[in-house]
Order: sequence, then C-alpha cells, then structure tokens
Amino acid sequence: MMGKKALDAAQVFIDDMQLHGQLTPEEFLQQREAILDRLFPTSQLMPGAEKLIKHLHAHKVPIAVATSSHRRHFDVKTQQHKQLLQLFDLVVTGDQVTKGKPDPEIFQRAASGFAQPPTHQFTCLVFEDAPTGVQAGAVIGPRRYPELNRSTGL
Repeated sequence: MMGKKALDAAQVFIDDMQLHGQLTPEEFLQQREAILDRLFPTSQLMPGAEKLIKHLHAHKVPIAVATSSHRRHFDVKTQQHKQLLQLFDLVVTGDQVTKGKPDPEIFQRAASGFAQPPTHQFTCLVFEDAPTGVQAGAVIGPRRYPELNRSTGL
C-alpha cells in the first residue's frame, strides 16, 4: 500500500481484510488519521539518510523529496528534521500530483522542478522505500536504489 494514493490504499486494505459493509475507505482514512497524528511526530530518519543528504548538498548535487504522503503528513513526519530538509532543492508531495506511484508523475514533477532539470533520464537516482516507488522509478529510467527494510522484503 506504500506509495499509493490514500484512498486507493484504503480500498486495498478493505479488500484484503474483507471489510466490505463494515468500513468504507473514507471511514478507514478518518480512523487512520488519528493514529498517524500520534505516531508521525516521532518519525526518525532512515539509517544513513542524514549523512547522504549532507554529502550530496556539500557537493552541490540537486536533491528533491518526491513522497506520496500528503503535505500535512509530510510536515508532521518531518517536524524534527526541518534543518536537514532545508538542504533539499524542492519537495513534491502526493497532493501535488494526480496519479500515485507506480505512475512516475511525482518523479517527473520533481525532476522538472530543479533549476537545471536533468537532460537525460539516466542522470537521476531514485532512493525508494516502497515497491510502487521502485516500479515508478523503473518507468522513468533512472537508477533505483530500494531502501532495504524488513516490511517490504526489498
């Protein structure tokens, strides 16, 4: 469900859990919001993320965040990391695009937002924590580096 638009992910959850007639995708999202508001403020960086971001910034490599999270969620998740986020050239959130991953729209929007957009698809790197994001990266052609995590098996 990671990387999908919220309503699409909610529908997948309801389908997988066979909750039809018990819970609508909209009701699920409403209940989920209360939980996320409690959990997101304590979000930590992925191991090595800070070092990589500072290295790229120090070497004047343009960097962007292209997250399926809506702006409000992104802001809550990253409130402890404001100083580090200032090193990014831009942030594109899920509410700024019409299609969710695996569609490459969010990556294309991020790449086009750089002062000097990449001239070739292979001049971008995508670091991704969701299988749908890895798929989106494959569509646009840059090298992809899935974040290894236990929950996705990547």
